[in-house]
Amino acid sequence: MKDAYKKSGVDIDLANSIINNVKPMIHSTHIPGVMNDIGSFAGLFSISQEKIKDPVLVSGTDGVGTKLMIANLMEKHDTIGIDLVAMCVNDILTCGAKPIFFLDYLATGKLEKGKMVAIIKGITDGCKEAGCALLGGETAEMPGFYPEGEYDLSGFSVGIVERDKIISGKNIKPEDVILGLASSGLHSNGFSLVRKVLLKEEGIQLRETPGDLKVSLGEELLRPTKIYVKSILSIIEKFSVKGIVHITGGGFYDNIPRILPDNTIAEIYIDSWQKLPIFQLLQNKGKLTDKEMYRTFNMGIGLIIIVPPEQKESIIQELENLGEIPYFIGKVSAGDSTDNRVNII
Repeated sequence: MKDAYKKSGVDIDLANSIINNVKPMIHSTHIPGVMNDIGSFAGLFSISQEKIKDPVLVSGTDGVGTKLMIANLMEKHDTIGIDLVAMCVNDILTCGAKPIFFLDYLATGKLEKGKMVAIIKGITDGCKEAGCALLGGETAEMPGFYPEGEYDLSGFSVGIVERDKIISGKNIKPEDVILGLASSGLHSNGFSLVRKVLLKEEGIQLRETPGDLKVSLGEELLRPTKIYVKSILSIIEKFSVKGIVHITGGGFYDNIPRILPDNTIAEIYIDSWQKLPIFQLLQNKGKLTDKEMYRTFNMGIGLIIIVPPEQKESIIQELENLGEIPYFIGKVSAGDSTDNRVNII
């Protein structure tokens, strides 16, 4: 049968057409080290140009969860790729690693050229912001597997760091200072609770502007996750950064303890930074406790760094110079609690 595969729901010609359309965008992410062009079975990257004596590769993978559903409802797909890159590169950044390349996986029931190109544009925008190459990826058309119009995304990032410069948190000690870098909003976690509270229970429309929001709810929810790579790599070069925490799923309570040495706890000063209106809206509408909010959302702090107290002011000033909004949000204290490693006071 002629075009049998196409009639079954898989359009190879359309997939090839999409690849041809996005080639210039992908090429725009290429950095020194990329060794082959789009279309090979595998992406090649040379680390020889990295001036590192004892290189360690650092890898991470993530997705953007049900934020994809908001993109579909808003019919806006050109920023969700930034979220995908951000969730991965911010994770490997916590080890002090410089992202060098990124891979993506995009799966859908039926390819839609405009939508796919918009998604990949977001991915390339994120890669350029993080300074890494989009080295390869997979676009899978799987008819009957996904509901009409829906798709899924996964990302995979690889970075590099000098072995003796790996940031692990092992040198953190009491009296070290906790600095928080402002988030752009919800970033890419907690959206199942967001949808339940605001869309299902409260019935708020995405085109509405509830509470103190300055834009529509849909626009607020689709704010891309902030990428902290360039600022933090600059700080690492100049100062002593003992620990880095990416505040994602699990919020403060689950993420901060991942880098704390035994017999230390983190004290977080709840009033030390400006809370964004979206978090107040969620807490009020959902009647959520502070504990639930700080265990689910970033609450306006997307990344945390732990530094020596004598470097606090200099690092804050440098972060401001780099365009970040930093806050002094707490300190490390001695403590032997295994159940409550984070005190929010």
